[in-house]
Amino acid sequence: MRAAEALRLPLIEADVHLFAGRLEVRHLKTLGPVPVLWDRWQLARPWAPRMLLEDLLSARAAGTELMLDLKGHDARLPGRVAQAIGAGAAGRVTVCSQAWGLLEPLRDLDDVRVVHSVGNARQLARLRERYAREPLAGISIHRRLIDRALVQELRRRASLVLSWPVESVEHARILSTWGVQGLISTSFESVAPALARAAAA
Repeated sequence: MRAAEALRLPLIEADVHLFAGRLEVRHLKTLGPVPVLWDRWQLARPWAPRMLLEDLLSARAAGTELMLDLKGHDARLPGRVAQAIGAGAAGRVTVCSQAWGLLEPLRDLDDVRVVHSVGNARQLARLRERYAREPLAGISIHRRLIDRALVQELRRRASLVLSWPVESVEHARILSTWGVQGLISTSFESVAPALARAAAA
């Protein structure tokens, strides 16, 4: 987060899991109730300290906007996240999820922007049908699903269109020319400065 803040990036994403009654900030998954952390071919020590959402919210600098990606399907998660946001430092927070039901309780909260995440073609079809006449605050969609025409369609449906994963400057430039407004990347320390230099030139 400090590295992203130093680059003055407008939005910083953090995955949020409700596990053992705590709001944990981590990308790695657990094996159900077993406290082993994994993701594809990566394993992590289960006893390592885990960051809590409350700590992340209180540690962000003034003006830093977090995008909290809600993971899982626990119906208690949005209420707990709302409590944490209300108790945290002032400032807008964005929440997103592919489990859209988790977003509904958060849509009317002050200073909370809701982004519907789309990870596959089936979800895209559902989005088109379910929100055909309802404007959305934001849509985050996997890069492999989009082209220029779809981006323009999504921008008519939502105020903000994001895409992931963007790990190269080439992909970032293509998506930007298509009209994507936010690029989600783990390589932001190289992608963001390269885009800034290109814009200045």
